[in-house]
Amino acid sequence: MSLPRILAGAAACAAAVLCLSAIPAAAATVSFAALGDSYTSGVGTGDYYSDSGSCDRSPESYAALWATAHSASAFDFAACSGARTADVISGQLGGLSSSTNLVTITVGGNDAGFSTVMEDCILETDSGCHSVVTNAENYVQTTLPGLLDTTYADIRGHAPNATVDVLGYPRFYQVGGSCILGLSDTKRGYINGGADILDSTIAAQVAKFSNFHFVDVRTAFSTHEICSPGEAWLHSVDWTDFTESYHPVADGYRYGDLPTLDTVTG
Repeated sequence: MSLPRILAGAAACAAAVLCLSAIPAAAATVSFAALGDSYTSGVGTGDYYSDSGSCDRSPESYAALWATAHSASAFDFAACSGARTADVISGQLGGLSSSTNLVTITVGGNDAGFSTVMEDCILETDSGCHSVVTNAENYVQTTLPGLLDTTYADIRGHAPNATVDVLGYPRFYQVGGSCILGLSDTKRGYINGGADILDSTIAAQVAKFSNFHFVDVRTAFSTHEICSPGEAWLHSVDWTDFTESYHPVADGYRYGDLPTLDTVTG
């Protein structure tokens, strides 16, 4: 679920600038698979395909928008809200094949328990928030790399000819922004720091795999985080429907994720 700054592990890419991949959009046909968690499925738009059930796949997700805009000849939309790396491996790779030439994925936030982190930071003191974020960061730095390696290797095994673009997570808050109520700036800083560590860890693992590219969406969401003076592209907490909380709104997918992915794919 959550979170963002490319560090040294992503040396294959210029920091905060997207690596240019082989442009599958320029191919005669594009067989596209969208994998991962709620940040790929499109949670936060409030508009979901009726047959997607609890996976909450949205026609306003960046993946569905990309498939339509680029006239994908095949579109395997397997991403599912709540998915962890193990769920991708066990339930999302069946549609991949040697003919698949583009895969996108966002995953790792649920493995690290960032939805619980966000809830705890709302309810805890500043020091309590720092503690839960630190625990999540430790997991991300010690356990998540191996899980990502296995996931990426399985994707490569099922789709040997695909370009794989791994989208990261945005930062959630503008620290010192326009919000008067809600989390303290201290908590917002902790959460953003956790997001950066998650993204840098993902980027470092992506760099190990040939024709995999980390797609950093943080710059696109900059000035559109929660508490930004302009339009926020992320939901704040919603206790009536916590699932939507801390996910992009439709404009976040359309004007944040999609143009960033287009920069990579062409």
